[in-house]
Amino acid sequence: MREVKRPVFSFRLNLDNPDHKKAWEILQSVPDGQKSSYLVQVILKDQENNQLEKSIRQAIREELAGVSISGSGESVSKKEEIPSQMLDFLSGLEDAF
Repeated sequence: MREVKRPVFSFRLNLDNPDHKKAWEILQSVPDGQKSSYLVQVILKDQENNQLEKSIRQAIREELAGVSISGSGESVSKKEEIPSQMLDFLSGLEDAF
C-alpha cells in the first residue's frame, strides 16, 4: 500500500509586530491536536467573508445605479420601494450572523 504524503506548511511570526503577536496568542489558545483544523477553518471562513463582501459590494453598486443625487445632497430613488430581492438578501445576511 502506498503511503500518502501530507503537505506541510510552516510560517514564522515576528512577535514585534502587534498583529503577529495577537495571532500567536490566539493560536496558543487552541488545544494541541486541533491547530491544523483551526487554521483550515479560519482560512475557509476568511475566503467566505471575502466572497460575501464582494456580493454585498455588487448589490450596493447595482442599487446605487438606480439612484440619482441632486445638488442639495438629497437622494431621489427612481423606484419608490425597496425591491423584494434586496429585502430577501438583507434578511439572509441577518440570518448568517
